[in-house]
Parts: sequence; structure tokens; C-alpha cells
Amino acid sequence: MPRPVTLFTGQWADLKLEDLARKAAEFGYQGLELACWGDHFEVDQALADNRYCAARRDILERHDLQVFAISAHLVGQAVLDTIDGRHQAILPPRVWGDGNPAGVNARAAEELKNAARAAQKLGVGVVNGFTGSSIWHLLYSFPPTPTEMIDRGYQLLAERFNPILDVFADCGVRFALEVHPTEIAFDLHSAQRTLAALDHREEIGFNFDPSHLHWQGVDPVEFIRAFPDRIYHVHMKDAVVTLNGRSGILGSHLNFGDPRRGWEFRSPGRGGVNFEEIIRALNAVGYSGPLSVEWEDAGMDREAGAKEACEFVKRLDFQPSAVAFDAAFAKE
Repeated sequence: MPRPVTLFTGQWADLKLEDLARKAAEFGYQGLELACWGDHFEVDQALADNRYCAARRDILERHDLQVFAISAHLVGQAVLDTIDGRHQAILPPRVWGDGNPAGVNARAAEELKNAARAAQKLGVGVVNGFTGSSIWHLLYSFPPTPTEMIDRGYQLLAERFNPILDVFADCGVRFALEVHPTEIAFDLHSAQRTLAALDHREEIGFNFDPSHLHWQGVDPVEFIRAFPDRIYHVHMKDAVVTLNGRSGILGSHLNFGDPRRGWEFRSPGRGGVNFEEIIRALNAVGYSGPLSVEWEDAGMDREAGAKEACEFVKRLDFQPSAVAFDAAFAKE
């Protein structure tokens, strides 16, 4: 049967889960990917109150919605990042604490471990998220960047994430890293190096999001082919590149929604991502999990866009063939 179409709740954290669940059901979604911020899924509450996870599921079930993954992007960002004032806005006060960078890194790592424990209690097998990166600022090699500086970034990944992944292993939960600019893995080659740094542990795979690859010029289909057994979750998000001779691919320090930007996110089906080929590639690697709409489009009403996106993804998805189309002509 077709894969379930879910809605990532991260961009809807201003709404209570009850209200969003009702809207998502009305839009036609079959489930929610619960963000670990707002009131959608609170990791500390899940661990402290044995009734909490059942209560979250009860809200979803009243609206005929399922849950396959939770998402801990914000605390994950603070595990490897060099912490500054920006992080306070995305972290819970218990993780930010006094803002001392080393303490924030350590508390973020513990929170990500707790996300695995909370996912286990909720009964889901995937936590999506970020890692952050201590070397993202070295992307352009000037002043010239010694190889050893990049090496240290991946060494730090191993030092900080292996203990986190040990907890994921104990819980029977997998971490799906969203390959994304500002992360230790932001394209195909850095994703390969990330897996190598972590000894290709089964607990680490990817939350495949084509939008972040597309605007960088990386073919999302080639990413799927490169990691056929590591696609643990899928985001359906679109992007458009609008280079016009004045705009730049790096965004020009212009915020999303500014028409001078060289690229933007779009509602699925309204950008440049070839979702048809993505579905075929997912079929080829045997991915059977949810297709989770991460709705971001600065120029479109989000409720109209989310409803349209659900319809688009449902219409787009199809099962692979069980027989060769020309099997009738095969000789005995």
C-alpha cells in the first residue's frame, strides 16, 4: 500500500497539538512527525510522567493520525556547534542554562540521549535531527584551512556522538540526521565522511530532505542511490533556484522571503525538485516509511499550502511493480 503521508509539526509549533492534529486531519494527513518543541512532544515530560506518551497518542488517535518519528533538530544543533547567543532562542532553558558554551554542548548531548529514551516510550523507532558543526565556518578555505582542522571536526563528531548513539542502540531507536547546511553532513561527500567517522554504525542514518540538496546543485536521487540502506526517514520539501545574474547561491545575507535571494524553499510541487524520480529511487531502495511534508514557503498561506502539499504527495506516490511489464512475453 502507499506510504503514509505525514506532516512535520516544527513549523506549526505556535499551535497546540490538539489544534494542529485537527487541522492536519482535515487537510488529509495520515500522521504527524512530532517536533520536540512547542507543546507537541516534550522530552522531559515523556520521561517524568508515565501517562504523557499515552496522552499524546490519544490526541492523535482521536483524529485518526499515526506517529512514526519525533524530531529533535534544535537540541541536536547545539551538540557540535560553537555556541553563541543565537542558540538561546532555539533551546529549552534547561539546556541553555547559564549559556556557558561547554555546558550547553554537554546538556544538549544529554537531551538528545533523552530524546531516544522518550521515543522508545512513545513507541517510535526514529528520532530525526541535526548535529550542528564545529567546522561549518571553514566552508570556504580562506584563510587557507589546514586539513587537520577539518579532521578535528569529524573527530569531535565521533567523540560526542558515539556516546549518544550508544543510548540509541540501547533503546532500539535510530538517529536520522537531516543533511543540511550548517550540519557536519551537508551534501553527499560530507555525509559519506560522517558515516565513516562513526564507523557506519547502524544507529546513524539520514532524514532525506531533497530541498537542501537541490539548491546546492546535488542531485537528490544520487543521494538516495549512494545510501540505499541509510534512508531512515523522508521529508518532502521543495526549493527553487532563481539565479538572475544579480542573486547568489549563498543567499547574500538576505532573509527567506526576500525576492533578491538566489534560492528559496517552496511548497512541494512548486519548486525545482523532481519528486517523480525521488519516488522511483525510494521504491528502488525499498523505503517504506512515511513521506513527511515539511511545509516551508514564505510566499504562500501555510494552511492552503499544507493541504495542497498533502494532496500532491498522495497523488505522486506509487508502489513499485511486482512483475516486469513485459513478463507476458518471457519464454518458459
